[in-house]
Amino acid sequence: MQHDVIVIGGSYAGMAAALQLVRARRSVLVIDAGERRNRFARHSHGFLGQDGVPPGEIAANARRQLGAYPTLNWLEGRVEAVTGQVDEFTVKTSDGGAHRGRRILLATGIADQLPAVEGLAERWGTAIFHCPYCHGYELGQGCIGIVGTGPMSIHQAELLTDWGSVTLLVNGAVELSQEVRSTLERRGVMIEETAIDRIEGHADVMLADGRLLRFAGLFTATRTSPSGSLVEAMGCVLEETPMGMQILTDAESRTSVSGVFACGDVARAPHSVSLAVGNGAMAGAQIHRSLLWPETIVPVQAEGCAR
Repeated sequence: MQHDVIVIGGSYAGMAAALQLVRARRSVLVIDAGERRNRFARHSHGFLGQDGVPPGEIAANARRQLGAYPTLNWLEGRVEAVTGQVDEFTVKTSDGGAHRGRRILLATGIADQLPAVEGLAERWGTAIFHCPYCHGYELGQGCIGIVGTGPMSIHQAELLTDWGSVTLLVNGAVELSQEVRSTLERRGVMIEETAIDRIEGHADVMLADGRLLRFAGLFTATRTSPSGSLVEAMGCVLEETPMGMQILTDAESRTSVSGVFACGDVARAPHSVSLAVGNGAMAGAQIHRSLLWPETIVPVQAEGCAR
């Protein structure tokens, strides 16, 4: 069987794209490994109509709704390789399967590179976050700590002052000019220069000098990159953003490889469930247009971007 579209990644963006396509009565295969980026979070916030709902519940309900469409096929598994060309792609999965499709949509999501601080990874998504719009309100205007990683930590510190009393924990990772220090101080941000020894309790930071700072929650600016090695193996050009590497796409979600599209966190920043859903819905519509008007399949020009 040849599918009109094979969607690699069945989280929010991938499902939103698939919904547009199956409603156009196109044959869609979604291949998903079940590793949503926000799987560690207890609740999802900032998504209209789903505010405060557990992310797993949102995903499960979306999948049930997709399952009502007869042209939707779902495969739980992992993609090992994609070969071929527009209208004649072959997707090989880890179980030895081979699936044919006319278009490919990469909705693989991204991986977060967390700071190497003891106790941080265990609290990721429950007491330590990256997006204030998703998690800031629930901290009740309490004390908020920023675990420094680089220039984006300065932006986080300034931004988060609307959600509580902010302390920037430099931790040897953030360079602060006098101008930046003055700006942070004007915004009421406290600057802590002492290195972090570990994080314990809910969001308590033990400093190298033995002091313990207690916070309602912590934020950190992770470095992100496309999940796995599939994207680069396919030859899709990547671009650098302040948050990390992502797939280079245009306004129609086209990548540098003809017939291959991308959406969600792997192709757009900033990142949230609502933004991923919106971007996925648009990508689905654009892929449908490419099936109707094949002449619109023009790869993104990749001048000046890194692979």
